[in-house]
Amino acid sequence: PTADGGRPMETTMTGHGGWVRLSVLLLVAATSAACAAPIRVNAYAERGMTVSRYTSYDFAPAAAESTGDPRLDSNPFFLERVRAAVDRGLAAKGYTRQTDAPDVLVHFHANVSQNIDIVDVDRKAGYCGDDNCRPFVYDAGTLVVDLVDAKTKALAWRGWAESSLDGIIDNQAWMDEKVDAAVARITARLPAAAR
Repeated sequence: PTADGGRPMETTMTGHGGWVRLSVLLLVAATSAACAAPIRVNAYAERGMTVSRYTSYDFAPAAAESTGDPRLDSNPFFLERVRAAVDRGLAAKGYTRQTDAPDVLVHFHANVSQNIDIVDVDRKAGYCGDDNCRPFVYDAGTLVVDLVDAKTKALAWRGWAESSLDGIIDNQAWMDEKVDAAVARITARLPAAAR
């Protein structure tokens, strides 16, 4: 009995409403997990380059390179989103966009490839038996942002992000969130512009 003398409420899924609530919760959890796939980020400055001496940038002409996924190649909003996110990230670091004689040119590239996870971690953790761990294929994406010295044409700085894109390429809202998060984390590693 409960404190009020009644019977404790049993948690069952016998009613239609219980299954609907469970389905909605599972759907929300699945979409959140897809959007929250970890993003691995790294960056480096080319040897001998002092990136912080630069103050202005412009975008290099867009290269017509394939990303490796026709869904992304045919998405006109993807390039616009990356460009806008890079603009925000560079502005936050004190860089100014300048079309006439910028210090650096910004190049960015995206690549999508299918990777195979052999579930070795699951096997080691005991989540599956020795013979029933099956590999699975997923879309892996890499976004690279390069700053190239406009005068010497030498690479000054490179930052990149890698993450799973499963379920994201076909959902523009998730794609936008992933691009924004990846570029923000990439540009966070960029040294601030000279003042």
